[in-house]
Amino acid sequence: MNPFIRRSINFFAISFLAFIVLVACDKDMSVMLDNSATSNVGVTLVDSFTVSTSTVKLTNIPTAGSGTLLVGKAMDPQSGTIKSTSYFRIGLSSTTNDIPETAQFDSITLVLKPTAAPYSFGDTTKTQKIAVHQLEKALTIKTPTPLFPNQALPIYVTGATLFADQTFDYNNTPIGTSSFRPHMRGMDSLRIRLNDAIGQDFFTRIKAGDIQMTSYENFKEYFKGLVLVPDEENTAVVAFNDTLEVRINYNYPSPDGHKRTGFKTLSIMEPAFQYNNIVTDRTGTAFEELSATNELRTTATGGLTFVQAGSGVVAKIAFPSLKEFLQSENIAINKAELVIETSSKTNTMHPIPSNLMLFIADQDGVPTSFLQNPYAQQGQIQQAPFLAGQETGQNGTYTFNLMLFLQQLKSSNVYDNTSFYLSTTSSNLFTSFNTATIASENSKPKIKLNILYTKFR
Repeated sequence: MNPFIRRSINFFAISFLAFIVLVACDKDMSVMLDNSATSNVGVTLVDSFTVSTSTVKLTNIPTAGSGTLLVGKAMDPQSGTIKSTSYFRIGLSSTTNDIPETAQFDSITLVLKPTAAPYSFGDTTKTQKIAVHQLEKALTIKTPTPLFPNQALPIYVTGATLFADQTFDYNNTPIGTSSFRPHMRGMDSLRIRLNDAIGQDFFTRIKAGDIQMTSYENFKEYFKGLVLVPDEENTAVVAFNDTLEVRINYNYPSPDGHKRTGFKTLSIMEPAFQYNNIVTDRTGTAFEELSATNELRTTATGGLTFVQAGSGVVAKIAFPSLKEFLQSENIAINKAELVIETSSKTNTMHPIPSNLMLFIADQDGVPTSFLQNPYAQQGQIQQAPFLAGQETGQNGTYTFNLMLFLQQLKSSNVYDNTSFYLSTTSSNLFTSFNTATIASENSKPKIKLNILYTKFR
């Protein structure tokens, strides 16, 4: 129990067990108890809370070094189309020239493996196509800058890296293609044969001891890297692990006269130089005008808003009158919960987040902190797990504990003029496209702030 109400609440605990102040999308409701025997304590009805909601697109989304190659294109009728292209450098796993003198080049193959937890987003019942292209420009990290001068950078940005909006030139002619059914749980690997001319060149240079093959630094200057590009007709995005291999296959006769085979392996040597370029097209949806510089109020989208990993879309939530309520005299908050209802369903082609978090955005709309877990050590992010609804039509929910936040809001000005950004958790924010649509009723998002409080007279 909150320390500053403990001295008064014990005597009246039973009387208040059923008391909850419900703050819905446009107001809160409470129950009035006015008994002469308890004239020093009461519960008052307040009807001043309002909620302001918008859909916001975050900037500077870092997608490098996540361990996940997202490749594909998928469409959601409500949020539009999302496409991911993966860029990466490769280098020889071993620069030792151990190829037999009599060996001859056979082929070169890119081997991709699904992530440990197989992942896909979109319609996986149709055949997908991936093309492999050769980079023509070296990958270079970028130092992030705010949208406007003197703004802070988002808390999830920790320095120079590769971001989701970056692109680099690559040869338009693919050096390999593959068509496949993305049954990721049953797929051991995806093998894509690459252009023989590239493989033969690598093979010849290794055997000759070419200086470009004697170190990773030399090789990356010679060969800039690869790009995995999804076909425009694709219907799903799939995830591959960054432990890929490019195998230079060869064969040679053994002393016993039998034909032997071997291969030299190239792999991702610097995970920081593998990233996913993410592009969205929301044409024809309620979110067509959404951009990094243009948030959309839910009054303009028919009460709709959503949260989507990868693309950096979050739902903005603000309670303009909340601090005024907290500063009312003789009020003690017993419990505070923010409940978000989602109309998204589990076991669909568009996975929903298993957990959500709340960024805290400053007055410029930049997420500079996050809602902390009140029951864990300081600095731990609070994650609200998804609670499934009922078959009768009840929506699923995400529930946050706001007690610590309200205490800080009441006692200081650190959270003045701030708002919440409802987002997927940080780990999934950069490695998936999981999406949750906020349920709505009468063109208003179903977002509730439930507060249990005691008022002393």
